[in-house]
Amino acid sequence: MTYNDTLDWMFSQLPMYQRQGQSAYKVDLSNTLALISHLNNPHHHFKSIHVAGTNGKGSTSHMLASVLQEAGYKVGLYTSPHLKDFRERIKINGKEISETFVINFIKDNKPFFEASQLSFFEMTVGMAFEYFAQEKVDIAVIEVGLGGRLDSTNIITPEVSVITNIGLDHTQFLGNTLELVAGEKGGIIKPEVPVVIGETQAETTAVFESLASKNKAPIIFADQQVKVDYESDLKGDYQSKNKQTVVESIKVLQQKGFIISEENIKKGLLYTIKNTGLLGRWQVLNEKPKVVCDTGHNREGLIYVMKQLSKETFDKLHIVFGVVNDKDISSIIDLLPKNAQYYFCKPDISRGLDAEVLKQVFVENNLLGEAYGSVNEAYKMASENAKPNDFIFIGGSTFVVAEII
Repeated sequence: MTYNDTLDWMFSQLPMYQRQGQSAYKVDLSNTLALISHLNNPHHHFKSIHVAGTNGKGSTSHMLASVLQEAGYKVGLYTSPHLKDFRERIKINGKEISETFVINFIKDNKPFFEASQLSFFEMTVGMAFEYFAQEKVDIAVIEVGLGGRLDSTNIITPEVSVITNIGLDHTQFLGNTLELVAGEKGGIIKPEVPVVIGETQAETTAVFESLASKNKAPIIFADQQVKVDYESDLKGDYQSKNKQTVVESIKVLQQKGFIISEENIKKGLLYTIKNTGLLGRWQVLNEKPKVVCDTGHNREGLIYVMKQLSKETFDKLHIVFGVVNDKDISSIIDLLPKNAQYYFCKPDISRGLDAEVLKQVFVENNLLGEAYGSVNEAYKMASENAKPNDFIFIGGSTFVVAEII
């Protein structure tokens, strides 16, 4: 199979949460354990950092990887979802996994995948761990895909567990209260492995403290420590919490013998995009008019993004917006500015919400605009309408941003 043939098979034959929703969510780790045994336990051959959370886990994972790269380590990075190419999910020192490795991994293990009916995510986790083991990385930063306790990545015993924050997202799987979601995310806390919590939240503190106590895991609340102020190429005021979380996580690694200097931390945060290739976090695509995209899509993420947007100066605001069809629009619509021209669109996946349906909901809430046939058509119209001193924001879904970048 060619690389494209391989991807077509992966996407079309196997369940994938991001495209199919609930049918791809597993209720236990038996499939992953069977897979990892089939692969001879590659996760035993490298050290790791495990990163969970509702928002900020992608940025935090990339920052951690960048700092470790600056310190001279060979660093694996596993994240999801991808924006343009599947290979973005699996990198070593910022370089994507090769097409050849992807092709051969699927070809060599396809009979097992089919017999075991593995999900897209389970298979991809196996691929990442096999790659990191073969390439002999010093350490891998592993981002949780969904939740934590039942996530396919939750078979590792990391050097440090990191939970950025807790919000109500994927409630059909994780629960409809912050306490329940915290219980799922906190499932990555391992016996005697330090855990860094990015944000102290009244509803979740007791949950994390209880889980840490049961596991005899030292717990650090990053936002209760001495505040740091490092510059980063990841823009957006909301990154300040992620930076604080990264610095406290690095302190744990230093205590475990990793050699990481102050200069490594400073450069790692300053050159995160350069070192890792991260896309879609308050990413400026144009200046006149200013065009910014951001992958923030749940309530907590959009609070940060809209706060950042409110600090911008412009004559008129244009917003290109699309969501998936299981998005609880009522949970986010009050955050969105009414003094904007909206360009509604459907991301090009089966789970994308029809643009006309989205428009109807927005119009009912006094958010006005027109529906367009595609993300690119919506963006094109916004670009044609915008004057040099206007501002265009693109968001609502990772998939909308992916089509623009």
